[in-house]
Amino acid sequence: MPIETRIHGAGRTVSQTAVDIDAEVVAVPVGSGPVAPAAEVAQSLPFTLDELLELHRAKGEPGEITATQVRLGDRMRELLLYGVGDAAPADLRKAGAALARRGRGRTALVAGVPAGDLAAFVEGALLACYEFKIGAPPHPAKKAVGTLAVLTEAGPESDAPAIELGTARARATALARDLANTPSREKDPSWLAAQAERVAADAGLTVRVRGEKELVEEGFGGLIAVGAGSSRPPRLIELSYLPDEPAERHVVLVGKGITFDSGGLSLKPNEGMKTMKTDMAGGAAVIAVMSALRGLGVRARVTGLVAAAENMPSGSSMRPSDVISHYGGTTSEVLNTDAEGRLVLADALAYADAELAPDVVVDVATLTGAAKVALGLRHAALFATDDALAAALTEAGTEAGERVWRMPLVEDYRAAIDSDVADINNIGRGGYGGGSITAALFLREFAGDRPWAHLDIAGPGRSTSDDAELTRGATGFGTRLLLTWLTG
Repeated sequence: MPIETRIHGAGRTVSQTAVDIDAEVVAVPVGSGPVAPAAEVAQSLPFTLDELLELHRAKGEPGEITATQVRLGDRMRELLLYGVGDAAPADLRKAGAALARRGRGRTALVAGVPAGDLAAFVEGALLACYEFKIGAPPHPAKKAVGTLAVLTEAGPESDAPAIELGTARARATALARDLANTPSREKDPSWLAAQAERVAADAGLTVRVRGEKELVEEGFGGLIAVGAGSSRPPRLIELSYLPDEPAERHVVLVGKGITFDSGGLSLKPNEGMKTMKTDMAGGAAVIAVMSALRGLGVRARVTGLVAAAENMPSGSSMRPSDVISHYGGTTSEVLNTDAEGRLVLADALAYADAELAPDVVVDVATLTGAAKVALGLRHAALFATDDALAAALTEAGTEAGERVWRMPLVEDYRAAIDSDVADINNIGRGGYGGGSITAALFLREFAGDRPWAHLDIAGPGRSTSDDAELTRGATGFGTRLLLTWLTG
């Protein structure tokens, strides 16, 4: 659902801007220490800001808010002292999110913002305003703040590019969240393909959607097998972006698009299914990234592939012990039908390698519970065949606030996916462990010899609560990381 909050730069004082736009709330930043600002907005207070901070034992930590009231113009307004820490990008992202949440139910908020990464502040504020709700509109007191006016020392003209960048990244992330949060009753592979076609029309992309007949004819055996148990057939979505200038390189992004994962015949328990509408979060991130490329002026040629299927149990479902022939001819033995994501990704990776001739391939998937066990809910597991690519993605993730941790492609574990009847198994045999590693080794078999990276976002792809710029449900993880990498 579109973020309705609008952010713009302002060129006057906080006080005058608040009067001009009739803002109910004004905010000034407080650095670590805490360091009270020399804020003109506080001139009429009967106490100093230092005294107020001392009273509340404030520390200036990112996201911390201390409140009082101040008369500006002909009315009382709320004055917020909000912590920005050292004003690092992560600090400003968290501070912007805290302000936006505090501003719910208000029509306008004016905030002074310290020197630093204004785009990160904007991003945090807008993402904290995100909500996904089916039904009645929110109560007015819970509605996101309508307008956020920001003031910096640089001025509105200088601030405009950073505001535009932060807004673009936030809106792309919100799109990824929307796609992943949509219930699977509505969201089948054809629905996801229709959303990609809408994005393509709006973002100047070309799109091709392969239906079931084409997938069978062209040998996409993984997609066909995973989708065989559902009455709603699979799709392979291909989005293409060409920059206005000659491309520097060709990047292929591959996303897992399992629109609902019951586990198939290896059925999940009920609790395990409750979040499975978001099992296409990797595909959602790829579509969202593609939506923002032209607006951000990305200079690379980028192709986005989303392997979309619904994994359901029925008389036509794939069975444990089935052998699948993937695109290009590599075969895999199905030992667990709940390890389906790698089966559809294998087709897309093999197709990219054989037909698209990319310079680099990155796939994104909510692939394994093992990655979540290893790294928790805030870091994605990164596997890569190229050190420079791994370093670039790690740096981009840190900058974007979507952190990754590189995991090893352990060669000794390759034997775990040896099959007696096929080229490989779709899960590792007992005695090896390292479930996220063996899954990555499976995918590597299809990625070819070019630089390839795999992002397992099973942990950070979903959030159980509102925290900083995250909102409960799908997080859109990977969208900001990949956009930062592609625009770097």
